[in-house]
Amino acid sequence: MPDIPRPREHLAAAGRLYKGAWKRIDHFRAGRAREYPDWPDWCFIPIAATYGIVADDAGVDGSMLALTHPERLADPARLAALASWRITQGIYRFDPALYASVVDTPVERDLPCDVLYRMPEWCVYVETPDREWLGSRLYGFWAHLEYDINTGRHELRLLLDSEADLTPLPVHLGDWPLFEALERAQKEALRQSIDKGLTRWAEGLAKNDVATGIEAEVGPLISLLLYLCSQPDEIGAEGRRPGNPRPKRTKQGWRLFPADKPSTWDVGVRIGNALRRAYHQAETDQQPVGEGGRSRPRAHVRRAHWHGYWKGPRDPERAEERRFDLRWQPPIAVNVVDTDRLPAVVRPVKGGEQS
Repeated sequence: MPDIPRPREHLAAAGRLYKGAWKRIDHFRAGRAREYPDWPDWCFIPIAATYGIVADDAGVDGSMLALTHPERLADPARLAALASWRITQGIYRFDPALYASVVDTPVERDLPCDVLYRMPEWCVYVETPDREWLGSRLYGFWAHLEYDINTGRHELRLLLDSEADLTPLPVHLGDWPLFEALERAQKEALRQSIDKGLTRWAEGLAKNDVATGIEAEVGPLISLLLYLCSQPDEIGAEGRRPGNPRPKRTKQGWRLFPADKPSTWDVGVRIGNALRRAYHQAETDQQPVGEGGRSRPRAHVRRAHWHGYWKGPRDPERAEERRFDLRWQPPIAVNVVDTDRLPAVVRPVKGGEQS
């Protein structure tokens, strides 16, 4: 019998723990903007809905859940992530060379949050080989967008799949830059580590400046997600790309049906192969002699970075038409002879305003 992917195991476990949860979520979505408040299309199900499911299962009013069942407080966030992922069940697996380079790409301070609204599916699961979270092996993480029904706040929600636990981590989105959103996530991670009694990790975070903590713990995960949001052509293959399904008409009305099984999406196979060639040539370069008998500088590869443009009119009255177009600038091969085989993945945007 083939191994069941970890995210699928967690999905099955949630269905067993909260029996009937998926039907209730279908009911919430069917009553959207009628029986229940409305929410944006980029959010599959608000956590307020799954909070009600958890409270009902515990047999208490939602306002009492924290007092009577504190051990269940993280379950609404977990259930919302798994319910959102259940529809498409996409598992995103980065090419190893690309993965190493993307997690090493720092999150720029001025990147706007709206880039994160371009995820390929309502919820994605990204594998994270060789990473840890709070001292425990991190297998991967779910990412989806949350709309707080009570406050109207937009959030990026991460659910970290570590050996120890499924840890929810909110990143508050807004008009501020993404780096500031990560600073807020850093403070939330610090609070959670204290709540869980992980004092050594909390002390380490408190001693370091915010940028250091973000770069080490949260930044690499956000960089992987930014790549999925900004490089759709590097996911899957021509004719097979991820996306949200369309509802189907049934006797009970329009309904979304979940995927039968997970779909694995290879990310960056083309650029990964090119990076390996560049790294290999840089490592084996023998400083050949150039013109005039002088040695050519040794080949090397410069670090990757994010590169963006604002597109659209600058007129304040047409601000909603402006869009930030983000691209990942791959490591640059310097003094490598065969650069023609490196893919051109960054293209200038006509009429764009460089960031």
